[in-house]
Amino acid sequence: MAYFYIKSFHLIFVITWFAGLFYIPRLFVYQIEAFHKPSPDKEILGKQLKLMAKRLWYIITWPSAILATIFAIWLLILQPFWLEQPWMQVKLAFVVLLFIYHLKTHQYFKQLQNDVVKKSSSFMRIWNEGATFILFAVVFLVILKSAIDWVWGIVGIIVLGVLIMLGFKIYKNIREKNPEA
Repeated sequence: MAYFYIKSFHLIFVITWFAGLFYIPRLFVYQIEAFHKPSPDKEILGKQLKLMAKRLWYIITWPSAILATIFAIWLLILQPFWLEQPWMQVKLAFVVLLFIYHLKTHQYFKQLQNDVVKKSSSFMRIWNEGATFILFAVVFLVILKSAIDWVWGIVGIIVLGVLIMLGFKIYKNIREKNPEA
């Protein structure tokens, strides 16, 4: 019975972790765009967006990442045979990639908190999709439980990536024609 509670908590914290990873780059987009606005908009928006990002990052995203990891390790202790299964090994590789994404996002967070703008808002719009790709791969692996079938998930991710890139191009063209969009 405890297994199902642990699994539930793991899933809840994975969801809240991804929620933070999905939203923080969107805040970065707004922060970067606010940074290029004239005063006093730059200062007013910048201060509010920094506060929002800080709360999201430290109150939701980081704690969720840590708790999701703790519950995942607990599940693996209860079910150690999973580590022998190829789908789990591939999934764990994607989890490592997710942590790399998380840590790189943390670098961007720290830069923007210090008013260091090294990336464009267009870059952050694309960066925002990184967690989506990892989520797709992990969900396919967990549901299908096959290291081979995940290839079809990756094909789907590539197709999704192409569609997202096309969507960005279309949206960029619309924004250039109508800045209020």
